[in-house]
Amino acid sequence: MSWVYEQFICAFLVGCTFLSVLSHPDKAPKYTFLREAASAPQILTYDYIVIGGGTCGCPLAATLSQGATVLVLERGGSPYTNPEQININNFVNSLADISPSSFSQPFISRDGVLNSRARALGGGSVLNAGFYSRASSKYIVDSGWNETLAKDSYQWVEKKVAFEPPMLQWQSAVKDGLLEVGVLPYNGFTFDHLYGTKVGGTIFDKEGNRHTAADLLEYADPKRISVYLHATVQKILFKYNTEKRRQQAYGVIFKDALGVMHRAYLSTKGKSEIILSAGAIGSPQLLMLSGIGPANHLQAHGIKVVLDQPLVGQGMADNPLNVLLVPSPVPVEVSLVQTVGITKFGSFIEAASGLSLGHSWSERLQGIFEFVSNQSGQPSMFPPVADTIRSLANPILKGGVLLEKIIGPRSTGHLELINTNPNDNPSVTFNYFKDPEDLRKCVEGMRTIIDVINSKAFSKFRYHNMPVQSLIDLMLHLPVNLRPKHANAAFSLEQYCIDTVLTIWHYHGGCQSGKVVDHNYKVIGVEALRVIDGSTFHRSPGTNPQATVMMLGRYMGEKIIKKRFFHGRK
Repeated sequence: MSWVYEQFICAFLVGCTFLSVLSHPDKAPKYTFLREAASAPQILTYDYIVIGGGTCGCPLAATLSQGATVLVLERGGSPYTNPEQININNFVNSLADISPSSFSQPFISRDGVLNSRARALGGGSVLNAGFYSRASSKYIVDSGWNETLAKDSYQWVEKKVAFEPPMLQWQSAVKDGLLEVGVLPYNGFTFDHLYGTKVGGTIFDKEGNRHTAADLLEYADPKRISVYLHATVQKILFKYNTEKRRQQAYGVIFKDALGVMHRAYLSTKGKSEIILSAGAIGSPQLLMLSGIGPANHLQAHGIKVVLDQPLVGQGMADNPLNVLLVPSPVPVEVSLVQTVGITKFGSFIEAASGLSLGHSWSERLQGIFEFVSNQSGQPSMFPPVADTIRSLANPILKGGVLLEKIIGPRSTGHLELINTNPNDNPSVTFNYFKDPEDLRKCVEGMRTIIDVINSKAFSKFRYHNMPVQSLIDLMLHLPVNLRPKHANAAFSLEQYCIDTVLTIWHYHGGCQSGKVVDHNYKVIGVEALRVIDGSTFHRSPGTNPQATVMMLGRYMGEKIIKKRFFHGRK
């Protein structure tokens, strides 16, 4: 590629980012520090290098910039380039977009379940269903977090991105149905995690516009932070620290959209660090690509071993999701998760409505499965589209879904490299329902959903000549995953849970605290490297993790910058 052409493309990319923000001045913050990686110098030096501008990375970087220079390297684009794409009405379409520039990077776990990794500034908060709910007090204590600082950190996040949802007819009927079937007490609108039924927060405002973790960069000091988009980190660099007698991180290599390599180094002043915040898939993957992981596995891929750490990639888990699609005889609002039933037996009941679930959806889903199967080299096992699926084109079947996910989960799996390309997905196994306790909770959750559908409060939104058994049969004919379907699934809720399991995108693990990182999120066995994100979790917090992941970024940013300030004054 000629130098002139490279400069033209660079200017075009930078211009697109700038113009996209100007074209939506009422919806997008005017970040002077947001740039395309193609415009970056060949060599950069900062106090902190944050790998991943996601749900945790954005609040972390914003906080660190209050007392140090911070570089954020984000492999995806900006959610501000097309606000309509992340509007609530485009939730399904955004997830289903498989173009190279999309915010969603689909992958199929070895369990045969379609999942998605975020590829955007703001991370998973750009793609998710928007529910905002804190972790329980017990979770915070068990995690070793300071309760006061955790509460302050949640509130810091909530000032920018959390709202009270409108609670229209469908969501209200689900709420009343939960109360009718005994998911008590009613706790009203609250961010807190409490047994019973409640209305939680949402990151969608009253116009349906999504507010993501990228909005938390409004807190950043613009003179001390640089955020580069389409900056894919290839590996972390290490050198031997003779004083500590161990390897020490000192920089990273990243590639821009033109394929040009850049290097970023830590400054030599103060307690400078590299902080990996690439998510539950990206963080263990990048540790392995940088030489930290199971030695035999790394050597098999030709990777030089920096630290033999067999626990990297272990403890991978995803909260299993099971649903019933409920066609409605009356119009329903467009809504994502707003109300939740937090049961004492370990299942959470939620709902969504008004989303496009017609024939085009089923064909698009089939297309995604085929696309990802071909990319990963997995054999295509996609079942043929049945007549019952094609009947979903009937507009009278517009309705919603009732869903349940289990607490935890107890079942875990692992992550392995397929190749050494950081742009490609690794191999991930979640082992859904391997632990029988997880299956028991799913069955109880499905029974609760069935009771809500049959409740008086919900009667307006279901066809009375369509029993729940028909809804179960319908789900068993939908191409929801690549798992085999068994004849007894129509009559066994245990088999139904196993056969129709989906993801709710709450995957975690791979760099767990106490195993890969210590209680301060420092990678055990090396210097100047931390992992701060959901990959450190042993179980998913609360009903939905995004609030806690954002909180963790603020929480650890505060702890790190205060210690840096104290160290500098000694």
